[in-house]
Amino acid sequence: MNQIIDYLFEQYQSYETKNIVLEIIAVIFGFLSVWYSKNNKIWVFPTGMISTSIFVYLLLKWGLLGDMMINGYYFIMSIYGWYIWTRKVDATHVTPISRTTKKEKIQSVYIFCATLLFVFVIYNYFDKWTSWTAYVDTFTTAIFFVGMWLMAKRKIENWIYWIIGDIISVPLYLYKGFAFTSFQYLIFIFIAISGYLAWKKYLNKQLQTL
Repeated sequence: MNQIIDYLFEQYQSYETKNIVLEIIAVIFGFLSVWYSKNNKIWVFPTGMISTSIFVYLLLKWGLLGDMMINGYYFIMSIYGWYIWTRKVDATHVTPISRTTKKEKIQSVYIFCATLLFVFVIYNYFDKWTSWTAYVDTFTTAIFFVGMWLMAKRKIENWIYWIIGDIISVPLYLYKGFAFTSFQYLIFIFIAISGYLAWKKYLNKQLQTL
């Protein structure tokens, strides 16, 4: 048991206390953000912005450019999502939960491919192809970019992208030595599955009402 604990947390012995506290705070607000998203609450965005802004700072210090770009993008898309979720589509209703259209599916593919190309260029420029994790980072960055875009548009398919990305991120962050963040993604998997089921139930209820 002690060996497991040492493996998970020994890397924190060399970290500044301030950075450990910041990571824990970011993880807590990350949990809150995903939980509010699962429950279709607008608080997903302010809590998410707090979490991502902290992670941008930490990941920049740790030299994890792909992860930093993901969180920077999250912050920007949170502003966009906040607007979309509160925008009135008529006199009494805001943007509802819905499924992606054919056009949005095509746009998702474009965003995924564009993100892969963008991260590839950035990693080449900063000479970050030093580990196999860089290639996984590129893939997860593209997945999360699409997921965040779909969440901002209140599309149920966003949860599928989160689930896939979270599953990959758990061992990835553990390998990188960020146990708290790895644990965060582990919990995210279960919340994302729950979120998908909750949104699907909402859509089915809307169809029955119609």
